[in-house]
Amino acid sequence: MTHAPHIPVVGSRPQRPDGADKVTGRARYGADLSLPGMVWGAVLRSPHAHARILSIDTSAALALPGVLAVLTSADMAANFSADVAAGESHIDLQDMSRNVLAREKVLYHGHAVAAVAATSQRLAKEALKAIQVEYAPLPVVLDLDAAMHPDAPVLHPGMFTRGLPETPSVASNIASRLVMQKGNVDEGFAEAEVVMERTYTCASAHQGYIEPHACLASAGADGQIDLWCCTQGHFAVRSYTAALLGLDPASIRVTASEIGGGFGGKTTVYLEPLAVALSRKCGRPVKMQMSREEVFRATGPGSATRITVKVGARRDGTLIAMDALMEYEAGAFKGSPAGAGAMTIFTSYSAPHQRAVALDVVVNKPKVAAYRAPGAPQAAHATECLLNELAAELGIDPLDLRCRNAVTNGTPTVYGATLRNIGLQECLDAARVHPHWSAPLGPNQGRGLAVGFWFNHGAQSSASVHLVEGGKLLVQEGNPDIGGSRASMALMAADTLGIPYADVHPVVADTASVGYSDMTGGSRVTYATGYAVIEACRELVERLKSRAATVWGVEPSQVEWRDGVAIDGRDPSRSMSIAELAALSGRMDGPLSGQGSVNLKSAAPSFAVNIADVEVDPETGASRVLRFTAIQDAGRAIHPDFVEGQLQGGAVQGIGWALNEEYRFDANGVMENPGFLDYRMPVASDLPMIDTVIVEVPWPDHPFGVRGVGETPICAPIAAVASALNAAAGTTIREVPLSPPRVLAAIMAKD
Repeated sequence: MTHAPHIPVVGSRPQRPDGADKVTGRARYGADLSLPGMVWGAVLRSPHAHARILSIDTSAALALPGVLAVLTSADMAANFSADVAAGESHIDLQDMSRNVLAREKVLYHGHAVAAVAATSQRLAKEALKAIQVEYAPLPVVLDLDAAMHPDAPVLHPGMFTRGLPETPSVASNIASRLVMQKGNVDEGFAEAEVVMERTYTCASAHQGYIEPHACLASAGADGQIDLWCCTQGHFAVRSYTAALLGLDPASIRVTASEIGGGFGGKTTVYLEPLAVALSRKCGRPVKMQMSREEVFRATGPGSATRITVKVGARRDGTLIAMDALMEYEAGAFKGSPAGAGAMTIFTSYSAPHQRAVALDVVVNKPKVAAYRAPGAPQAAHATECLLNELAAELGIDPLDLRCRNAVTNGTPTVYGATLRNIGLQECLDAARVHPHWSAPLGPNQGRGLAVGFWFNHGAQSSASVHLVEGGKLLVQEGNPDIGGSRASMALMAADTLGIPYADVHPVVADTASVGYSDMTGGSRVTYATGYAVIEACRELVERLKSRAATVWGVEPSQVEWRDGVAIDGRDPSRSMSIAELAALSGRMDGPLSGQGSVNLKSAAPSFAVNIADVEVDPETGASRVLRFTAIQDAGRAIHPDFVEGQLQGGAVQGIGWALNEEYRFDANGVMENPGFLDYRMPVASDLPMIDTVIVEVPWPDHPFGVRGVGETPICAPIAAVASALNAAAGTTIREVPLSPPRVLAAIMAKD
């Protein structure tokens, strides 16, 4: 039988599997699910940024009609033996428990203190008012200087700075000091002909996901628990919730809803353990969802930072030495992305002498969470802006400066890896020939250039594929889809099997239906989960070949698989399609499936180059991004539409962080702008069309050459926009955001 050859679909732009449900409103997000008998949960939050909890009286709340359960930290597990993995970092369960519900004291305004379950949302809110909490206010620590002052109030009396040469005997708000280095920076600076040192700051900014956190928990009489939530990692939710409540993880089944944005902010838990504990107490399903104000006050933004960078170079622009002191706010509990910042700050450049010293500092603000390449945008802001200042000082084109110093294959990094198969030079070449780089500028307009780097992640993923009637394929994977990964899974499965994309149906399965997968973060899903899907498809191919061999009476090794067809290697005129083989299941060895599980140790590093044009009104300080070009190495663009969307989305978030976004606190530690009206995120009318250039330097450790693309796009935009604005205004502002009042003040000071 003659079969049409399979046309490869990887690299094409088919319709996304979830598109119809999302545009018609059928997609179910975190707050969309309800169950019979469901009640509502709500959280009591601290009115103080720092205070000791003297007592909590819940009796009046429990006495209210319609109130079924009240929860305090006494209902949570108290001691934990180990940390747990969480993407690129590790989670301290003691801290996580105290963040979900405060114990001895509250550490930020909005810190959760108690929770209730009642028969309506109104009754739940009334019950919160009836809970009596006695506080003893403590001094508030709100910034890096205050936290590191010798006389600063210590947030955690048992926390001693890790990473010092000698073990300290005095508790500190500096949780850790990390040093990464290669070469000898002192020798490097002694060789340099030009040395430049500057300090740059970034305010704390929120991920800005449109969907607030929401979940629904149902604890059965048999001890089994069902939990639905919007999350970037439902296996992580299972692990965290079980640990915090002292439960067996196998007793919890977590289903990930569609997710209305996450960007790293939905890689932890806030409501989920509370909903489960309340449901176990009252015997009813409990639904909880945050208001927008709660999202701002009580979930993790990205770190505020202060980074001092020093570079030494020859007069021809060759970089010799690079040094940085990186101070990151962690919020109320340790765990800022200072380490990731240190890994990325100098990796784009081949200077032989490099050092990064990173401090993790606690303050009375919400515990920070991952925000898309956590720690790297702030680091790139400092290095890239300084290199643009250095280029101006030396009279060298900033693109030429990068080309002269860009890392290449074989360059060792400050964090110990040796780069290979990278595409930075290809990205720089693409920037040079792009019309944007040579386009003329008008009055009060400036252009900025910046390079971004993210190391990406591999880790554990599982997938299964099942052949259904008619030869169609069901793909089950364990990662919530936050950037089009279902389409990418389907494309890779289709090409591995040699079948049409339309014949593949990808689903995100719950934690009881597919093998363990690490969370959707670290730009790992298309890379690692895609690899697991490919392995599952390869196993299915072997079973299909074995079935065909049985039919033909030959050895499986004599059967070839091409374009979705089994072919007898001895007689190529004899073949069977995947649909024909599927139809034999009931008469032969039963349903055909394949399983894939991987733990990928190597990751494919990714580089980007951004160009931004900004116009400044010298009378008001208002600025406008006129043009933006994002260039990035994707390894292989499995679905180019989604890759372009990632590049554009990262650019938009970086533009917002550069120009307007910041957490503002009063002297008591109360956030002053906890809503989208006052927390100014860019909307469509604030933005130019964002041009994208996909560079493809395949990563050899992946069957399709994939590199993660989700996080690198946010690394360079802050620096590109800040450099462009300073060029347009004739200023040297080194604080982000570059809001109109700040820009106008700098213009007036200059004049």
